[in-house]
Amino acid sequence: MVSQKVTIKNPSGLHARPASVLARTAGECRSNIMIIYGEKRIQAKSILNIMSAAVKTGAEVEIQCEGETEEKDLKAIVGLIESGLGEQ
Repeated sequence: MVSQKVTIKNPSGLHARPASVLARTAGECRSNIMIIYGEKRIQAKSILNIMSAAVKTGAEVEIQCEGETEEKDLKAIVGLIESGLGEQ
């Protein structure tokens, strides 16, 4: 398992549009991807789980990847979040 902390940069946090982009990208990954937000463990391949966590802008989350392509998947997800998930 690999993990990395990243800050959510989107002006409105992880609302529907960025949650959709994140879930779609995570769904293409072969490893299991979790988003840790406070006490919440969120399955990154589920748009509903991401949206229900109500992650706000400026929040620090930890991305955990476990599986055969975990290093590649972690890099892809963190890069996507750092780029603003298509909103910046």
